[in-house]
Amino acid sequence: MKQKSLRASWAILVVLFLAGTAARYGAAVEPQQSAAERRERFRTMSRQAEERGLAEPYKGITTSAGAVPNLFAIRSTGVTTEPVRAAAEAFLAALSAEQRVKTVFAVDDPEWRKWMNQHFYVRQGTGFLEMSDAQRDAALALLRASLSAKGLKLSRDIMRLNHTLGELNNDNFDEYGEWLYWITVMGQPSATEPWGWQLDGHHLIINYFVLGDQVVMTPLFVGSEPVIADAGKFKGTAILQDEQNKGLALIRALSDEQRAKAVLEVSKTGNNNLGEAFRDNFVLDYAGIRAAELTAPQREQLLDLIWEYVRNLRDAHARVRMDEVRAHLDNTWFAWIGDTSDSGVFYYRIHSPVILIEFDHQRPANLRHRIASPYPNRQHIHAVVRTPNGNDYGKDLLRQHYQRHPHPHNH
Repeated sequence: MKQKSLRASWAILVVLFLAGTAARYGAAVEPQQSAAERRERFRTMSRQAEERGLAEPYKGITTSAGAVPNLFAIRSTGVTTEPVRAAAEAFLAALSAEQRVKTVFAVDDPEWRKWMNQHFYVRQGTGFLEMSDAQRDAALALLRASLSAKGLKLSRDIMRLNHTLGELNNDNFDEYGEWLYWITVMGQPSATEPWGWQLDGHHLIINYFVLGDQVVMTPLFVGSEPVIADAGKFKGTAILQDEQNKGLALIRALSDEQRAKAVLEVSKTGNNNLGEAFRDNFVLDYAGIRAAELTAPQREQLLDLIWEYVRNLRDAHARVRMDEVRAHLDNTWFAWIGDTSDSGVFYYRIHSPVILIEFDHQRPANLRHRIASPYPNRQHIHAVVRTPNGNDYGKDLLRQHYQRHPHPHNH
Protein backbone atom coordinates (compact mmCIF):
# COMPACT_ATOMS: atom_id res chain seq x y z
CA MET A 1 0.00 0.00 0.00
CA LYS A 2 1.36 3.40 -0.93
CA GLN A 3 -1.19 5.62 0.80
CA LYS A 4 -0.18 6.74 4.28
CA SER A 5 -3.75 6.46 5.56
CA LEU A 6 -3.91 2.81 4.57
CA ARG A 7 -0.55 2.08 6.20
CA ALA A 8 -1.78 3.78 9.35
CA SER A 9 -4.97 1.73 9.27
CA TRP A 10 -2.97 -1.48 9.15
CA ALA A 11 -0.79 -0.35 12.04
CA ILE A 12 -3.90 0.37 14.10
CA LEU A 13 -5.31 -3.05 13.27
CA VAL A 14 -2.11 -4.78 14.42
CA VAL A 15 -2.16 -2.85 17.70
CA LEU A 16 -5.81 -3.75 18.28
CA PHE A 17 -5.13 -7.38 17.54
CA LEU A 18 -2.28 -7.58 20.02
CA ALA A 19 -4.37 -5.87 22.69
CA GLY A 20 -6.95 -8.59 22.24
CA THR A 21 -9.69 -6.13 21.32
CA ALA A 22 -9.88 -6.44 17.54
CA ALA A 23 -11.72 -9.03 15.55
CA ARG A 24 -9.44 -11.61 14.03
CA TYR A 25 -9.11 -10.36 10.50
CA GLY A 26 -7.76 -11.36 7.14
CA ALA A 27 -5.01 -9.26 5.66
CA ALA A 28 -6.75 -8.13 2.50
CA VAL A 29 -4.47 -7.29 -0.38
CA GLU A 30 -5.10 -4.17 -2.39
CA PRO A 31 -5.31 -4.90 -6.14
CA GLN A 32 -2.75 -2.21 -7.02
CA GLN A 33 -0.16 -3.61 -4.62
CA SER A 34 2.75 -5.55 -6.08
CA ALA A 35 3.83 -8.91 -4.66
CA ALA A 36 7.03 -7.30 -3.35
CA GLU A 37 5.08 -4.53 -1.61
CA ARG A 38 2.74 -7.09 -0.07
CA ARG A 39 5.65 -9.17 1.23
CA GLU A 40 7.26 -6.11 2.77
CA ARG A 41 3.97 -5.12 4.44
CA PHE A 42 3.59 -8.62 5.84
CA ARG A 43 7.17 -8.54 7.17
CA THR A 44 6.48 -5.21 8.88
CA MET A 45 3.25 -6.47 10.43
CA SER A 46 4.97 -9.63 11.64
CA ARG A 47 7.87 -7.72 13.16
CA GLN A 48 5.51 -5.35 14.99
CA ALA A 49 3.51 -8.29 16.33
CA GLU A 50 6.65 -9.96 17.66
CA GLU A 51 8.04 -6.79 19.21
CA ARG A 52 4.84 -6.17 21.14
CA GLY A 53 4.09 -9.79 21.89
CA LEU A 54 7.56 -10.57 23.24
CA ALA A 55 8.08 -7.31 25.12
CA GLU A 56 7.63 -9.19 28.42
CA PRO A 57 9.57 -12.32 29.37
CA TYR A 58 7.48 -15.48 29.54
CA LYS A 59 5.49 -15.96 32.76
CA GLY A 60 2.51 -17.99 31.61
CA ILE A 61 -1.24 -17.65 31.89
CA THR A 62 -2.42 -17.13 35.47
CA THR A 63 -5.41 -15.96 37.46
CA SER A 64 -5.26 -12.62 39.28
CA ALA A 65 -4.12 -14.56 42.36
CA GLY A 66 -0.85 -15.31 40.55
CA ALA A 67 0.88 -18.49 39.47
CA VAL A 68 0.18 -21.70 41.36
CA PRO A 69 3.53 -23.29 42.29
CA ASN A 70 4.61 -26.93 42.11
CA LEU A 71 1.97 -28.10 39.64
CA PHE A 72 4.40 -29.76 37.23
CA ALA A 73 7.18 -32.17 38.12
CA ILE A 74 9.99 -33.80 36.19
CA ARG A 75 9.15 -37.48 36.42
CA SER A 76 8.98 -40.65 34.41
CA THR A 77 5.66 -41.27 32.69
CA GLY A 78 6.61 -44.78 31.63
CA VAL A 79 5.66 -43.85 28.06
CA THR A 80 8.55 -43.84 25.60
CA THR A 81 9.25 -40.84 23.38
CA GLU A 82 11.80 -42.78 21.34
CA PRO A 83 9.67 -42.86 18.14
CA VAL A 84 9.36 -39.06 18.27
CA ARG A 85 13.11 -38.60 18.76
CA ALA A 86 13.91 -41.00 15.92
CA ALA A 87 11.46 -39.28 13.57
CA ALA A 88 12.87 -35.84 14.38
CA GLU A 89 16.43 -37.02 13.74
CA ALA A 90 15.35 -38.53 10.43
CA PHE A 91 13.65 -35.27 9.45
CA LEU A 92 16.74 -33.22 10.26
CA ALA A 93 18.95 -35.70 8.40
CA ALA A 94 16.75 -35.31 5.32
CA LEU A 95 17.29 -31.54 5.23
CA SER A 96 20.14 -29.83 3.43
CA ALA A 97 22.81 -28.09 5.53
CA GLU A 98 21.27 -24.74 4.60
CA GLN A 99 17.80 -25.86 5.61
CA ARG A 100 19.04 -27.24 8.94
CA VAL A 101 20.69 -23.92 9.82
CA LYS A 102 17.40 -22.05 9.47
CA THR A 103 15.32 -24.82 11.08
CA VAL A 104 17.19 -25.60 14.32
CA PHE A 105 17.08 -23.20 17.28
CA ALA A 106 18.25 -23.46 20.88
CA VAL A 107 15.76 -25.19 23.19
CA ASP A 108 15.26 -21.96 25.16
CA ASP A 109 15.07 -19.69 22.11
CA PRO A 110 12.21 -17.14 21.94
CA GLU A 111 11.33 -18.81 18.62
CA TRP A 112 8.94 -21.01 20.63
CA ARG A 113 6.75 -17.96 21.27
CA LYS A 114 6.85 -16.72 17.66
CA TRP A 115 3.70 -18.20 16.22
CA MET A 116 0.56 -16.63 14.86
CA ASN A 117 -2.61 -17.94 13.30
CA GLN A 118 -2.98 -15.21 10.67
CA HIS A 119 -1.95 -16.19 7.15
CA PHE A 120 0.19 -13.07 6.68
CA TYR A 121 2.67 -13.96 9.43
CA VAL A 122 6.26 -14.46 8.23
CA ARG A 123 7.40 -17.77 9.74
CA GLN A 124 10.76 -19.37 10.45
CA GLY A 125 12.05 -22.85 9.70
CA THR A 126 11.66 -24.95 6.58
CA GLY A 127 8.35 -24.83 4.74
CA PHE A 128 6.63 -27.83 3.19
CA LEU A 129 6.55 -26.02 -0.15
CA GLU A 130 10.35 -25.93 -0.35
CA MET A 131 10.76 -29.58 0.70
CA SER A 132 11.47 -32.42 -1.69
CA ASP A 133 9.07 -35.37 -1.63
CA ALA A 134 11.46 -37.28 0.64
CA GLN A 135 11.79 -34.34 3.02
CA ARG A 136 8.02 -33.86 3.10
CA ASP A 137 7.56 -37.54 3.89
CA ALA A 138 10.03 -37.17 6.76
CA ALA A 139 8.18 -34.11 8.08
CA LEU A 140 4.84 -35.95 7.97
CA ALA A 141 6.49 -38.94 9.67
CA LEU A 142 7.44 -36.62 12.54
CA LEU A 143 3.78 -35.60 12.87
CA ARG A 144 2.71 -39.24 12.66
CA ALA A 145 5.11 -40.27 15.44
CA SER A 146 4.13 -37.35 17.69
CA LEU A 147 0.35 -37.24 17.27
CA SER A 148 -2.49 -39.70 17.50
CA ALA A 149 -4.32 -40.83 14.38
CA LYS A 150 -6.98 -38.22 15.25
CA GLY A 151 -4.36 -35.50 15.73
CA LEU A 152 -2.67 -36.32 12.44
CA LYS A 153 -5.97 -36.35 10.55
CA LEU A 154 -7.04 -33.05 12.11
CA SER A 155 -3.72 -31.45 11.19
CA ARG A 156 -3.78 -32.67 7.60
CA ASP A 157 -7.45 -31.71 7.19
CA ILE A 158 -6.71 -28.17 8.40
CA MET A 159 -3.92 -27.96 5.82
CA ARG A 160 -6.28 -29.22 3.11
CA LEU A 161 -8.98 -26.73 4.11
CA ASN A 162 -6.40 -23.97 3.74
CA HIS A 163 -6.24 -25.04 0.08
CA THR A 164 -10.04 -24.80 -0.03
CA LEU A 165 -9.75 -21.26 1.30
CA GLY A 166 -7.37 -20.49 -1.57
CA GLU A 167 -9.94 -21.84 -4.02
CA LEU A 168 -12.60 -19.61 -2.45
CA ASN A 169 -10.30 -16.61 -2.91
CA ASN A 170 -10.02 -16.89 -6.69
CA ASP A 171 -7.35 -19.61 -6.50
CA ASN A 172 -5.05 -17.42 -4.40
CA PHE A 173 -2.45 -20.03 -3.50
CA ASP A 174 0.23 -17.43 -2.80
CA GLU A 175 -1.45 -16.69 0.54
CA TYR A 176 -3.48 -19.86 1.19
CA GLY A 177 -2.61 -23.44 0.42
CA GLU A 178 -2.16 -26.99 1.70
CA TRP A 179 1.61 -26.74 2.12
CA LEU A 180 2.03 -23.21 3.53
CA TYR A 181 3.26 -24.59 6.87
CA TRP A 182 6.71 -24.45 8.46
CA ILE A 183 8.62 -26.64 10.92
CA THR A 184 11.26 -25.57 13.41
CA VAL A 185 13.17 -27.79 15.84
CA MET A 186 14.24 -26.44 19.23
CA GLY A 187 17.31 -28.13 20.72
CA GLN A 188 18.72 -31.43 19.49
CA PRO A 189 16.47 -34.52 19.60
CA SER A 190 17.60 -36.43 22.69
CA ALA A 191 16.54 -39.19 25.05
CA THR A 192 17.63 -37.18 28.10
CA GLU A 193 18.03 -33.49 27.20
CA PRO A 194 15.07 -31.15 26.58
CA TRP A 195 14.12 -30.47 22.97
CA GLY A 196 11.02 -30.03 20.83
CA TRP A 197 9.48 -28.97 17.56
CA GLN A 198 6.91 -26.51 16.26
CA LEU A 199 4.58 -26.55 13.26
CA ASP A 200 3.36 -23.06 12.35
CA GLY A 201 0.89 -21.95 9.70
CA HIS A 202 -2.59 -20.59 9.06
CA HIS A 203 -5.06 -22.12 11.52
CA LEU A 204 -2.58 -24.79 12.69
CA ILE A 205 0.10 -24.33 15.34
CA ILE A 206 1.56 -27.25 17.28
CA ASN A 207 4.18 -26.75 19.99
CA TYR A 208 5.67 -30.09 21.07
CA PHE A 209 8.17 -30.11 23.96
CA VAL A 210 9.95 -33.30 25.04
CA LEU A 211 11.97 -34.00 28.20
CA GLY A 212 12.84 -37.64 28.73
CA ASP A 213 9.54 -39.47 28.42
CA GLN A 214 7.44 -36.38 29.21
CA VAL A 215 5.61 -34.38 26.53
CA VAL A 216 3.91 -30.96 26.64
CA MET A 217 1.87 -30.20 23.51
CA THR A 218 0.73 -26.64 24.17
CA PRO A 219 0.06 -24.03 22.96
CA LEU A 220 -2.04 -25.89 20.38
CA PHE A 221 -4.08 -23.86 17.90
CA VAL A 222 -6.49 -25.54 15.49
CA GLY A 223 -9.20 -24.07 13.31
CA SER A 224 -10.27 -23.23 9.79
CA GLU A 225 -12.35 -21.03 7.55
CA PRO A 226 -14.26 -22.86 6.18
CA VAL A 227 -14.47 -25.83 8.54
CA ILE A 228 -16.41 -27.88 5.98
CA ALA A 229 -15.44 -28.00 2.30
CA ASP A 230 -18.64 -28.01 0.24
CA ALA A 231 -16.80 -28.15 -3.08
CA GLY A 232 -13.36 -28.16 -4.62
CA LYS A 233 -10.37 -30.48 -4.45
CA PHE A 234 -11.03 -31.53 -0.86
CA LYS A 235 -14.82 -31.55 -0.91
CA GLY A 236 -16.25 -33.30 2.15
CA THR A 237 -13.36 -32.47 4.48
CA ALA A 238 -14.71 -31.34 7.87
CA ILE A 239 -13.09 -30.53 11.20
CA LEU A 240 -14.01 -29.72 14.82
CA GLN A 241 -17.57 -30.97 14.55
CA ASP A 242 -17.32 -33.25 17.61
CA GLU A 243 -15.73 -30.45 19.64
CA GLN A 244 -18.60 -28.21 18.58
CA ASN A 245 -21.41 -30.68 19.15
CA LYS A 246 -20.14 -32.13 22.43
CA GLY A 247 -19.74 -28.62 23.83
CA LEU A 248 -23.33 -27.84 22.89
CA ALA A 249 -24.49 -31.14 24.42
CA LEU A 250 -22.76 -30.30 27.71
CA ILE A 251 -24.37 -26.89 28.14
CA ARG A 252 -27.73 -28.44 27.32
CA ALA A 253 -27.17 -31.16 29.93
CA LEU A 254 -27.03 -28.57 32.71
CA SER A 255 -30.03 -27.73 34.87
CA ASP A 256 -31.49 -24.22 34.69
CA GLU A 257 -29.68 -23.33 37.93
CA GLN A 258 -26.37 -24.71 36.66
CA ARG A 259 -26.77 -23.03 33.30
CA ALA A 260 -27.36 -19.68 34.97
CA LYS A 261 -23.85 -20.00 36.43
CA ALA A 262 -22.18 -21.36 33.30
CA VAL A 263 -23.56 -18.83 30.78
CA LEU A 264 -21.65 -15.56 30.95
CA GLU A 265 -23.51 -13.92 28.05
CA VAL A 266 -26.37 -15.07 25.82
CA SER A 267 -25.40 -12.75 22.97
CA LYS A 268 -22.32 -13.40 20.85
CA THR A 269 -21.53 -10.74 18.27
CA GLY A 270 -17.74 -10.91 18.12
CA ASN A 271 -14.70 -13.12 18.65
CA ASN A 272 -14.12 -14.28 22.22
CA ASN A 273 -10.91 -16.35 22.21
CA LEU A 274 -8.34 -15.00 24.63
CA GLY A 275 -5.36 -17.36 24.40
CA GLU A 276 -4.20 -16.88 20.84
CA ALA A 277 -0.91 -15.56 19.46
CA PHE A 278 1.40 -13.54 21.72
CA ARG A 279 -0.95 -13.96 24.69
CA ASP A 280 1.43 -16.06 26.76
CA ASN A 281 1.12 -13.97 29.93
CA PHE A 282 -2.51 -12.91 30.11
CA VAL A 283 -4.46 -12.96 33.36
CA LEU A 284 -7.73 -14.88 33.34
CA ASP A 285 -9.85 -15.58 36.40
CA TYR A 286 -12.09 -18.61 36.63
CA ALA A 287 -15.66 -18.07 35.45
CA GLY A 288 -18.78 -20.15 34.87
CA ILE A 289 -19.56 -23.28 36.84
CA ARG A 290 -17.12 -25.50 38.73
CA ALA A 291 -17.01 -29.21 37.96
CA ALA A 292 -17.45 -29.77 41.70
CA GLU A 293 -21.02 -28.51 41.21
CA LEU A 294 -21.78 -30.96 38.41
CA THR A 295 -23.41 -34.37 38.74
CA ALA A 296 -21.34 -37.48 38.09
CA PRO A 297 -22.73 -37.93 34.53
CA GLN A 298 -22.12 -34.24 33.78
CA ARG A 299 -18.52 -34.53 35.01
CA GLU A 300 -18.02 -37.48 32.67
CA GLN A 301 -19.42 -35.37 29.84
CA LEU A 302 -16.95 -32.62 30.69
CA LEU A 303 -14.06 -35.10 30.76
CA ASP A 304 -15.17 -36.52 27.41
CA LEU A 305 -15.16 -33.01 25.94
CA ILE A 306 -11.65 -32.36 27.28
CA TRP A 307 -10.58 -35.72 25.83
CA GLU A 308 -11.57 -34.52 22.34
CA TYR A 309 -8.71 -32.01 22.55
CA VAL A 310 -6.17 -33.97 24.57
CA ARG A 311 -6.37 -37.04 22.35
CA ASN A 312 -4.73 -35.21 19.49
CA LEU A 313 -1.56 -36.17 21.35
CA ARG A 314 -0.25 -39.71 20.81
CA ASP A 315 -2.48 -42.08 22.76
CA ALA A 316 -0.37 -43.11 25.76
CA HIS A 317 0.81 -39.57 26.45
CA ALA A 318 -2.77 -38.33 26.07
CA ARG A 319 -3.78 -40.67 28.91
CA VAL A 320 -0.95 -39.26 31.06
CA ARG A 321 -2.28 -35.76 30.34
CA MET A 322 -5.83 -36.80 31.29
CA ASP A 323 -4.57 -38.08 34.64
CA GLU A 324 -3.21 -34.58 35.23
CA VAL A 325 -6.58 -33.08 34.24
CA ARG A 326 -8.53 -35.45 36.52
CA ALA A 327 -6.34 -34.55 39.49
CA HIS A 328 -7.71 -30.99 39.24
CA LEU A 329 -11.24 -31.82 38.11
CA ASP A 330 -13.02 -30.29 41.10
CA ASN A 331 -11.33 -26.97 40.30
CA THR A 332 -12.14 -27.11 36.58
CA TRP A 333 -14.55 -24.46 35.34
CA PHE A 334 -16.87 -24.45 32.32
CA ALA A 335 -18.05 -21.13 30.87
CA TRP A 336 -20.29 -20.33 27.89
CA ILE A 337 -21.08 -17.33 25.69
CA GLY A 338 -23.77 -17.41 23.02
CA ASP A 339 -26.69 -19.42 21.78
CA THR A 340 -27.65 -22.99 22.75
CA SER A 341 -29.95 -23.72 19.80
CA ASP A 342 -29.21 -26.39 17.18
CA SER A 343 -27.64 -23.87 14.82
CA GLY A 344 -26.42 -21.37 17.39
CA VAL A 345 -22.97 -19.80 17.45
CA PHE A 346 -21.05 -19.81 20.70
CA TYR A 347 -17.82 -19.75 22.65
CA TYR A 348 -16.94 -22.03 25.52
CA ARG A 349 -14.00 -22.26 27.87
CA ILE A 350 -12.69 -25.04 30.09
CA HIS A 351 -10.22 -23.72 32.65
CA SER A 352 -8.30 -25.42 35.45
CA PRO A 353 -4.85 -24.96 37.01
CA VAL A 354 -3.37 -27.33 34.41
CA ILE A 355 -5.42 -26.84 31.23
CA LEU A 356 -7.18 -24.08 29.34
CA ILE A 357 -9.36 -24.94 26.34
CA GLU A 358 -11.20 -22.37 24.24
CA PHE A 359 -13.62 -23.01 21.36
CA ASP A 360 -14.89 -20.03 19.39
CA HIS A 361 -17.16 -19.48 16.41
CA GLN A 362 -15.53 -16.51 14.69
CA ARG A 363 -16.51 -13.62 12.48
CA PRO A 364 -15.84 -13.92 8.76
CA ALA A 365 -12.21 -13.06 7.98
CA ASN A 366 -10.82 -14.37 4.70
CA LEU A 367 -14.29 -15.12 3.36
CA ARG A 368 -15.82 -11.73 4.04
CA HIS A 369 -16.37 -11.28 0.32
CA ARG A 370 -18.66 -14.34 0.34
CA ILE A 371 -20.53 -13.91 3.64
CA ALA A 372 -22.90 -10.97 4.01
CA SER A 373 -23.20 -11.04 7.80
CA PRO A 374 -20.32 -9.62 9.87
CA TYR A 375 -21.27 -11.77 12.87
CA PRO A 376 -19.70 -15.07 13.97
CA ASN A 377 -20.67 -18.15 11.99
CA ARG A 378 -20.19 -21.91 12.15
CA GLN A 379 -17.88 -21.99 9.14
CA HIS A 380 -15.06 -20.19 10.97
CA ILE A 381 -13.77 -21.83 14.14
CA HIS A 382 -10.74 -21.23 16.34
CA ALA A 383 -9.81 -23.58 19.18
CA VAL A 384 -6.86 -23.23 21.53
CA VAL A 385 -5.35 -25.48 24.20
CA ARG A 386 -2.96 -24.00 26.77
CA THR A 387 -1.15 -25.11 29.93
CA PRO A 388 -1.57 -22.34 32.52
CA ASN A 389 0.75 -21.54 35.41
CA GLY A 390 3.94 -21.50 33.42
CA ASN A 391 4.17 -24.78 31.52
CA ASP A 392 3.22 -23.81 27.96
CA TYR A 393 6.13 -24.87 25.73
CA GLY A 394 7.24 -27.07 28.66
CA LYS A 395 8.73 -23.91 30.19
CA ASP A 396 8.32 -24.98 33.83
CA LEU A 397 9.85 -28.40 33.17
CA LEU A 398 12.72 -26.68 31.33
CA ARG A 399 13.23 -24.33 34.30
CA GLN A 400 13.41 -27.28 36.69
CA HIS A 401 15.79 -29.13 34.37
CA TYR A 402 18.14 -26.14 34.34
CA GLN A 403 18.00 -25.95 38.14
CA ARG A 404 19.17 -29.56 38.31
CA HIS A 405 21.58 -29.36 35.39
CA PRO A 406 22.89 -25.82 34.86
CA HIS A 407 23.69 -25.06 31.22
CA PRO A 408 26.30 -22.44 30.33
CA HIS A 409 23.97 -20.48 28.00
CA ASN A 410 20.50 -20.99 29.45
CA HIS A 411 18.30 -17.94 29.81
